[in-house]
Formats: sequence, C-alpha cells, structure tokens
Amino acid sequence: MRSTLSSANETDVRALYNAHGGELYGFAFHALADDALAEEAVQETFLRAWRARHRFDPDIASARTWLFAIIRNVIVDLVRSRRSLILLEDPEAVSRPHEPMETALLGWQIEEALSRLSHDHREVLLHTYFRGSPYEEVALELGIPVGTVKSRVYYALRALKLALEEMGWEA
Repeated sequence: MRSTLSSANETDVRALYNAHGGELYGFAFHALADDALAEEAVQETFLRAWRARHRFDPDIASARTWLFAIIRNVIVDLVRSRRSLILLEDPEAVSRPHEPMETALLGWQIEEALSRLSHDHREVLLHTYFRGSPYEEVALELGIPVGTVKSRVYYALRALKLALEEMGWEA
C-alpha cells in the first residue's frame, strides 16, 4: 500500500477493500441490522474514501482507522435518511410510543444541550465524539494545537454535563 492514498489506483483500493471490507461490513451490519444497508454502507465508505483520498494522512491515522471513521459517518447518514423516510411514509409513527422514539428524544435532548455550548466547545465535540476524528486530525482541520483540542474537549464535556443536568438529567 502506498504511503499516501492521494496517488492510489484501482489496485490499491481493491487491496484496501480486501483487507478491511469484511470488517467494515460486520461493523455496519451490527449497527444497522440490515444486510442490504450494511452492503450499501461499505460501498459508500469506499466511494467517499476514494473521493477524499487526498485528505488521508498515514501520520495521523492508519487506513483502517480512517475507513472506520468514514463508515461511522455513513451509518449516521443512513440512519438519519431512513428515519426521515419512515416519518414521511407514516407520520402517525411519531405519536406511537416505542423504543426508537425514546432514542430520538434522547438525541434531541443531546442536540439541545450541545446547542447551549460555545461554538468552539461544540465544534471539538462534534469532531471527536460524533465523527470519531483523532485529536491530531481535529487540530489540523481547525488550525489549533493538539493541546488546545484536548483542553476544549475536557471543558466541553464538563459544560455538556452541566447543560444536561440543567435539563433534568441525573449524572
């Protein structure tokens, strides 16, 4: 495998797929519980990886780590689009209480708590926890030192905990 994917060719991508495709599929299937969606997630992951190959830096993360960060984002996108589709097909599904509704409410509460954070704190949490980006990558992307990223994550988590407690959550 080349030290950078920016000059990767079809053979390199096939090698990546052979090395990590099965593991990515298992991860997606575990998250989505649907064979077709898991296959779609893996395909979309490699498509996004190919399109963003110039951004891969082996000094920051391994190809495996990078692919898993991409597939996490793909899974989130698939779940969101599927959730929207369900609501469009059956608007009354919103009024029926069940576990997915509780999950959605939890998500909305966390979104509300995140909206109460400063821009800088929200930004580092979104990068590190929700996108799964390593601190080094976040630092490069935001143009700040790694130590600043770590500090912001620490204080952002404290602020998030406080916001959730103000909303009635128990620590």
